[in-house]
Amino acid sequence: MSRDCRALIDLGALRHNLATVRALAPESRVMAVVKANAYGHGLPVVARALGDADAFAVACIEEAMAVRDAGLDQPVVLLEGVADADALDAALAHHFEVVVHDPSQLPLLARLRDGDSLPVWLKVDTGMNRLGFPVDSARDIWRQLDALPGIRKPLGLMTHLANADDPADDFSRMQIERFNTFAANLRGPRSIANSAGVAAWPLSHGGWVRPGVMLYGASPLLGRVGTDHGLEPAMTVTTRLIATKWLARGDRVGYGGSWVAPEALPIGIAAIGYGDGYPRHAPNGTPVLVNGRRQQLVGRVSMDMIAVDLRGNDAAVGDPVTLWGSGLPVEEIARAAGTIPYELLCGVTQRVKFTVVEHAEG
Repeated sequence: MSRDCRALIDLGALRHNLATVRALAPESRVMAVVKANAYGHGLPVVARALGDADAFAVACIEEAMAVRDAGLDQPVVLLEGVADADALDAALAHHFEVVVHDPSQLPLLARLRDGDSLPVWLKVDTGMNRLGFPVDSARDIWRQLDALPGIRKPLGLMTHLANADDPADDFSRMQIERFNTFAANLRGPRSIANSAGVAAWPLSHGGWVRPGVMLYGASPLLGRVGTDHGLEPAMTVTTRLIATKWLARGDRVGYGGSWVAPEALPIGIAAIGYGDGYPRHAPNGTPVLVNGRRQQLVGRVSMDMIAVDLRGNDAAVGDPVTLWGSGLPVEEIARAAGTIPYELLCGVTQRVKFTVVEHAEG
């Protein structure tokens, strides 16, 4: 039997999730975030599936080019901007939009000519202290950019929410108010909301929202799963059992013998491990679906295999195993492994066979 570890990418789910974003922010235009290979789902495939988005957002020139190579001509926003002349030339040639977030970018943009008309977003740091100009200096940067001849007017204004995944944390409200105070009386498009802003902070919606993880079916909010928002998982990771065996009471499983059988019981060995992107630190008890039924991970995750407690499941070699996705939220696996859904989705490796479907069954 050949190894059958797969990531099923559901185009219908992607489109459904985009429609859900529009329903949550009906007055906003949607800038679909497809950076990091579309959160591990495959950038060209995802961008084409999200072809009704008003714009796309990426981290770098290479990702922006992948959107163009996918045959899409919507605006593409470079969230990390440009750092050298080659990147600036590529942005001009392919009609990308550039985020300006650091003083080092200003001399580069000053080289633009009258006819260049580069679309620019000014990133304002309202409290995340990552990228962007502090509020007390951003107005001066806005004036400098507005005076440059090669930049399209009006400038866009953007910030990023740091704690929006926690609706009980009022820091997001402070960031929104700080941004709106700064932007008062300034013309141009504005963008605040990430996925968590879309889901939990309507005051952040404004002219443009920038959904990321929710397009892929995962919840951006602490303690929630995608279905709580009406989202559908766009990635389902599956494999098959390659062995089954019976353990006696006291038998140990896996490297280090970290799990001990409490009684005589069957286990199954599934063909997936950290070499495929399954989290190595997933603990005993992490849920796994075998034949659609919930079972528990036992023993340490290996490079190529995991062991699963098969009590109550009449499973056999070749039977299907789901690690996350349809029927098993990726958020649940992430919580068990002490990480976040973003990392699991982005971490699926090239050993896994990606299969694209119009709409997954079930």
